Amino acid sequence: MMTKAEKTRQFIIEKTAPIFNRKGYAGTSLSDITEATGLTKGSIYGNFKNKDEVAIAAFNYNFGLLSEWIKKKRDNEPDPIKKLKIYISVFSDFTENPVLRWGCPVLNSATEVDDTHVDLRDNVVTAIRKWHDSIVKVINDGKKSGIIKPDVDATAFGWVLVALIEGGVMLVKVTGKTNTLNAAMDHAKKIIDELAI
Repeated sequence: MMTKAEKTRQFIIEKTAPIFNRKGYAGTSLSDITEATGLTKGSIYGNFKNKDEVAIAAFNYNFGLLSEWIKKKRDNEPDPIKKLKIYISVFSDFTENPVLRWGCPVLNSATEVDDTHVDLRDNVVTAIRKWHDSIVKVINDGKKSGIIKPDVDATAFGWVLVALIEGGVMLVKVTGKTNTLNAAMDHAKKIIDELAI
């Protein structure tokens, strides 16, 4: 059972997470937070030390939703090649996903806080590492089961796949042209297929 304070914190996080993902850290104002929640400034700061703390909680919430979305789809697929392609399908249709509607929270936060917001950046780095580690695990499991080539460098491949996906999402967001995303995702599918024995 959550306490009243915990419920209020969770409510604030859930209401502000989409705003932070859409407008970014700098673009989200205290008035955006109070308007979204219907709470006063005092109520917000009674539950969070400052805007930084709200932003970190919102980012972690968004990343958690995205991770659960991918995990649910990935865990139902026994084939490691198809597991890897789930990342492609999730991000290819990112405007259809409620978490990704305003773009990937990792990409959105990373580009904004790389030099300006150390605590949020640390959370973004942790998220990227978790994502990378999940790809590496799928590849290593595939190698053990004899489906993926034994000489595949899982660590390097994981970084390439993350870069292709995030780069594709960034290009479509900036240009508004889906062919940029499609080109990145088609290449990602090709290199995934090349992993198979």
